[in-house]
Amino acid sequence: MQKTFLSRTMNPNTPKAANEIYRVLKKGGQARIMIYYKESMIGYMLWLRYAFLKFRPFTTLNTIYSKYLESPGTKAYSVKEAEEMFHKFSEVKIDTVLTHGDLLTSKAGQRHEGLLLDIARKIYPRFLIRKFFPKNGLFMLVELVK
Repeated sequence: MQKTFLSRTMNPNTPKAANEIYRVLKKGGQARIMIYYKESMIGYMLWLRYAFLKFRPFTTLNTIYSKYLESPGTKAYSVKEAEEMFHKFSEVKIDTVLTHGDLLTSKAGQRHEGLLLDIARKIYPRFLIRKFFPKNGLFMLVELVK
């Protein structure tokens, strides 16, 4: 059975990359990829910092991810958008998980450091996040079978 592992694509056209994965896999081949999950705790925290606290509450999550998550143009997807992007595959399994980043137990990127984040790390309700939002992690893990 052919397996393809792709952790991240630098291609800004993610649907095109998804089609390329489909094209190169043999029938029955598997791919495991990670894309960013739009409805993540990190996305909402970035929105609070870069939209709400700057009095720009109508800034979309797409804009927040594109400008503030990683590199310019970074994209994040909903589960529905991911299902549509990978609709050609015979099997699509999608899971989202909380990680140390979502729970503020590790360092953030340098551009996000500051007093506000230091305070948030101390008062962040990790127990409540784990209990009520266990599927709102930044990483969307996608397992595909052609």
